[in-house]
Amino acid sequence: MERASSSTKSGKGKRPHVIVVPYPAQGHINPMLQFSKRLISRGVKATLATTVFVAKSMHLNQTSSTISVESFSDGFDQGGFGQAASDEDYVATFRAVGSRTLTHLIQRLNTSNDNDSDHDHNDRDPVTAVIYDGFMPWALDVAKDLGLVGAVFFTQSCAVNSVYFHVQRGLLPLPLTESTVLLPGLPLLRASETPSYVSDYGSYPAIYQMVVDQFTNVDQADYVLFDCFYEMEKQVVDWMAQRWRVGTIGPTLPSKYLDGRLEDDTDYVINLFEPSSDECMSWLGTKPEGSVVYASFGSMVKVSQEQMEEVAWGLEKTNFYFLWVVRADEEVKLPANFNRAGGKGLVVNWAPQLEVLAHPATGCFLTHCGLNSVVEAMCLGVPMVAVPQWTDQITNAKYVEDVWRVGVRAAVDGKTAARRETVEMCIREVMEVRRDELKVNAESWKGLARQALDEGGSSDLCINDFVAALL
Repeated sequence: MERASSSTKSGKGKRPHVIVVPYPAQGHINPMLQFSKRLISRGVKATLATTVFVAKSMHLNQTSSTISVESFSDGFDQGGFGQAASDEDYVATFRAVGSRTLTHLIQRLNTSNDNDSDHDHNDRDPVTAVIYDGFMPWALDVAKDLGLVGAVFFTQSCAVNSVYFHVQRGLLPLPLTESTVLLPGLPLLRASETPSYVSDYGSYPAIYQMVVDQFTNVDQADYVLFDCFYEMEKQVVDWMAQRWRVGTIGPTLPSKYLDGRLEDDTDYVINLFEPSSDECMSWLGTKPEGSVVYASFGSMVKVSQEQMEEVAWGLEKTNFYFLWVVRADEEVKLPANFNRAGGKGLVVNWAPQLEVLAHPATGCFLTHCGLNSVVEAMCLGVPMVAVPQWTDQITNAKYVEDVWRVGVRAAVDGKTAARRETVEMCIREVMEVRRDELKVNAESWKGLARQALDEGGSSDLCINDFVAALL
């Protein structure tokens, strides 16, 4: 990465200044924001750049004097993705408008820094690097046009990104014609265990193009960062490290839940939804240890009416306590006669997920298997019932059951839904039948995650290497 270091324009006495650009969704903002905190703790200045709509919509859990937040336009300042006419409209407009407005933002920051008469150099460090979400490869072009270091940050697993890379390079032709897929560093996958855009080729064409296009210019990136830790996916990481300068810098949970090395790093700071924290934690406080099933399908997934009903009755049939997150925009899909705030269950629109997973009462996590949720559960030692819906979640669920061995997958009836009997059976398997085995495995990963970020751990060393390159 010598060429990256030589392009740094920080000058004597000035620290590196990275502008961090996540895709405007909760599951992308959180890990990139947490990585920013790690950089700040090592003397790097970090500015989080998000879209105008997200900047107006987000809830701040705490104030921070160390992370600056700036905004740029995706072309949909009033409604974000929901304002776009289609997936295609959003992706194309974001690329065109975002390229221009992100460039203007960086130029404005550097101009204001140059003209700042304040003698505190901390406020006058020009932007020297762009850390951009893999979903936005055009941001690398912005960085290179401005003579800055460009580092791609992938928020999905190495395995999933390896599949997309092979598709983009024509090494895995679509549609798939074989029943199995074998790629370097990955376990043998059934075709149905690849990401849904691959296994169901032709679905969501704009989003498919976006995830594949992550690799159009990746070879020009100065650094390739992954939100995992080496021990999670070491075989495929080793394969990728032969192609790029790779850094596994995760897990990107707040330090409180991992190594404890960052003072006051207790939460994600930014939420796009307001959690019912007091209600959830008070309710959990009345339940016995390991007695609660926590269920959530994340911030973006639109669960089918059929699947929502099957999960509802499956949870109820187990007779376990359950805390279920159903977003306000999804509530209408709950069965009309489902008791959402009585008996054994509590349903809320949003929950403080880390606090819930860390609570002694939580014994199981029924999850859609977004990578953030999976890693959070592993880091907090909570076994999982995997009910994946689409995209990378299907591959993540394969790893949960067969590679990391921290949970079970709920089999889907045809291509429609996991039935209530299956949901009930899987919950019982995790909470009763295989409880001890899965808990031991989850606790083992919890220990490995903390070791990775502790001093001298694999992620700690990767972060140090990245910072040294910036310097």
